[in-house]
Amino acid sequence: MKSKDNAAGFGILAILILLVLLPLAAVLFQVVCPGLQIEKFDPSNLKLVLDVFVRPLWKKAFFNSFFLSIGTTVIGLLLAAFLAHVRVRYSFFGARFLDIVSWILMIVPSFILAQGWVYFASGNGIASAWLGIEGVGGFVFSYWGLVCVMVLCKYPLAYVTIKTAMEWYPSRLVHAARMNGASPFRAWLTVQLPLCIPAYCSAAMLIFMDTVGDYGMSSTITAVYSFPTLPYTIYSAICSSPVRFDMAGVLSFYLMIMIMIAMIIQYAAMGKRKFDFLDNGTEQVTPQRIGRIKSAALSAVTFCFCLAALGIPVGSNLIMSFSSSVSIQRFRFTLDNYAKVFQTGSQLLTGVKHSLSLAGVAAAIGIIIGFCVAYVLTYSLFKLKKVIDMMTLIAMAVPGVVLGIGYIFVWNQKWLTPLGLHLYGKPSILVLASVAAAIPLINRVLVGGMAKVPKSLLIAAQVQGAGFGRRMRTVLLPLLHGSVVSAVLAAFGGSVFNLAITTILYPPNYSTLPVYISDSYNDLKFGYAAAATIVGAAFIIGIMLILEYLMNLSRSGTNRPACAARSPRRNRAAETGCGDRFAGDSQTRP
Repeated sequence: MKSKDNAAGFGILAILILLVLLPLAAVLFQVVCPGLQIEKFDPSNLKLVLDVFVRPLWKKAFFNSFFLSIGTTVIGLLLAAFLAHVRVRYSFFGARFLDIVSWILMIVPSFILAQGWVYFASGNGIASAWLGIEGVGGFVFSYWGLVCVMVLCKYPLAYVTIKTAMEWYPSRLVHAARMNGASPFRAWLTVQLPLCIPAYCSAAMLIFMDTVGDYGMSSTITAVYSFPTLPYTIYSAICSSPVRFDMAGVLSFYLMIMIMIAMIIQYAAMGKRKFDFLDNGTEQVTPQRIGRIKSAALSAVTFCFCLAALGIPVGSNLIMSFSSSVSIQRFRFTLDNYAKVFQTGSQLLTGVKHSLSLAGVAAAIGIIIGFCVAYVLTYSLFKLKKVIDMMTLIAMAVPGVVLGIGYIFVWNQKWLTPLGLHLYGKPSILVLASVAAAIPLINRVLVGGMAKVPKSLLIAAQVQGAGFGRRMRTVLLPLLHGSVVSAVLAAFGGSVFNLAITTILYPPNYSTLPVYISDSYNDLKFGYAAAATIVGAAFIIGIMLILEYLMNLSRSGTNRPACAARSPRRNRAAETGCGDRFAGDSQTRP
């Protein structure tokens, strides 16, 4: 078993090095060796690292990204914590609606939301032309305005994380504190809040990483407001003439430094303390019923918040899709934008086809690799498991623009041409990059599911002679059906709407859905871009719903392992494994 675990572990490690570590190292190596050309190797180029505080554009991009990420993280965390607290503690009419809106915001890519905010807040946008609200554009297109927009886009990451942690209540510990004279607030401050530190740290880390590496929001806002960030400036360095490899390497270095510092702060805040509190003294929180007036007020506030977070950007895109002009002031209702979208030979339909094929292949490959990574991390005896886990965290933290540029440097080498591995300019490089971006998310979803399945079930099946494939098919996969469905859909949706990777790596004459929408928007075809956004997003979401239905349709029986459904006389060892598990559940279930 140990030799097989080692073989599987080293295989997974090699795959992650190829997909993640090698592209990242290639980007950072550009500082001293532009273009990865050995004849240009010059260690003195390391002085460029300090130029980020001297050159105006580099300095502005660095501080814009830093302060935007800090502001979004702090305000987003406070907002998410408040919403999670209200959602868990109180029962009101709009509670379920808040969950739905939060999940939708997690799925919709940031560049689509940013387009909606531009249509709403620009000088001749919906706010000023239709609603008569002056000063909206001046606020939105400023630092604090961008922070608010980013908070409304990123808070769901923290909301879902904190809400999950707050659904359990350490009643025995809280009662002990109250019996010793602690007030309700002090009991919450000294007992409940410290136990939720991992959730708060993870939530803050998710917001920070997603904000500092966000390319879609900055590339869209830049069309109307000059606010360069590190991801957008890195992309500009590659697309400029001449190509600035050194600039891309230096800015990518600082981008990764910021993410590494955030990870160090997270680990330092948690320390080596234990935060497990699920035992016999833990209860699941039951939302309290409140009066009609308070419930109505809370529901109204929730509705207004959801309208601002989701209704404004999506509604603005919908309104603009029916406009015959780039200005809302000259709005005239028309269906020409949708007619152009659906016309025969439309490039949008070709882009949707390309995006679906890439996302399907990336999701299929990603779920296989991600499952293997999660299995090694959960059940194997491989000594370098922590290295694999750290690499998945790095892969999650690496922004899409950095990963895409790294793939250019790795797969655009002349010596790869005779080997048939010169992938730059081919759709296959998009597949590899999409797989690399999807693996961390798939792994996190599956690790969470596998953590609930004791290894004794697999051992019991193995004792009865079941091979590895049969153990996976009859024991593990049935118990992980929900996690596998979630992982596949998340990887599929993320690959379809990944603007940064597809913008950097798409081959000539091979447009994808996000690239096509972004190009139409940058060409000031606002109505057509909005129509393409509505049609493309609706089509992709419909495909995802069909996939979810088909995958759940194939599920037979309940989420029980095969050994739990068999007769005790036929499989004594399997019964023992399942009995141990269920007995343990009955003893530890809150």
